[in-house]
Amino acid sequence: MKNFHRSRSLKPTAKQVAHVAGVSLAAVSRAFTPGASLDVEKRKRILAVAEEIGYLSPARRTAEAISATTITLVAGDLLNPFYPFVLDTLAKQLQESERQLLVYALAANTDVDSVTEQILAARPSAIIVTSAHLTSSMARACRQHQIKVVLLNRIQRDIRINAVACDNFQGGRDAGRLLLERGYRKIALVGGVANTSTHVERVRGLRDVLAEAGGAIHAQAFGNFTYKGGYTAGKTLLSVPDAPDAIFCCNDIMALAVIDVAREFGLRIPEDLAVIGFDDIPMASWNSYGLTTIRQPVERMVMEALKIIDDPTIKPSDDGIITMLPGTLVTRSSA
Repeated sequence: MKNFHRSRSLKPTAKQVAHVAGVSLAAVSRAFTPGASLDVEKRKRILAVAEEIGYLSPARRTAEAISATTITLVAGDLLNPFYPFVLDTLAKQLQESERQLLVYALAANTDVDSVTEQILAARPSAIIVTSAHLTSSMARACRQHQIKVVLLNRIQRDIRINAVACDNFQGGRDAGRLLLERGYRKIALVGGVANTSTHVERVRGLRDVLAEAGGAIHAQAFGNFTYKGGYTAGKTLLSVPDAPDAIFCCNDIMALAVIDVAREFGLRIPEDLAVIGFDDIPMASWNSYGLTTIRQPVERMVMEALKIIDDPTIKPSDDGIITMLPGTLVTRSSA
């Protein structure tokens, strides 16, 4: 193998790789072309030389240039209308800064570990995780690869990772306070998924404000943040003799399901039953629902997530920062 003195000002070329490895330029090209015919030992020698002198093939340079401007979004609940809205907002903000978005949509009941290898192989500049559970092993892998991660619309304090979320606790309080102010006392709950921060904090806020008024949650059922789950939970809550006069749902799609159930039961909204959701998805404002809800500041949440990604003082190895943004109570006809 011939000697090669690397210039600080010039990038190594394929011709230099060929010279040092003692092969033809065509052989270098074939070494970097998947499936191309080339002796195994010769390919190994060429790749070793390329690594030693710092040569990158055109395909590799293109891939690295793309990955440097690519942000990966990992989402696990795109059937919930809230998350396509988040996706649309993120895509538009990235386009404005001439960056690209790569989306991994996880199947139901799977965590991020199932796509870890694919995500890391793509070498994104950063990863945003929403509506999916980030395991400690995935967080550790991202730190090892120096990839910054931001959780959006959820907080996982156990893995000490960057997070941007709505103030879910205050949102739960605001919903409960409105119902109390309007005279409702038998206030029930349709929860989401028990181990998520969105469910825990919204329920804690509702329970807190009811306790201050000397009350408690009248009854509760879990809807798993889905329409089908909300529909079943609504039937469960409204089928008993001592049915609630108001229901707070931990997201809008479950609240819409509860309104549909209430109408099947012949109940008037809000005279017989008040319903409040959380998110303010587009359907919440439809005249057929007129859903009172807590609006999440999606545009600001996305902006704050990108600020964390773009801030050079925040390192992938850091413990992470948590940014909480206030939601807005939007009153419509359902409560």
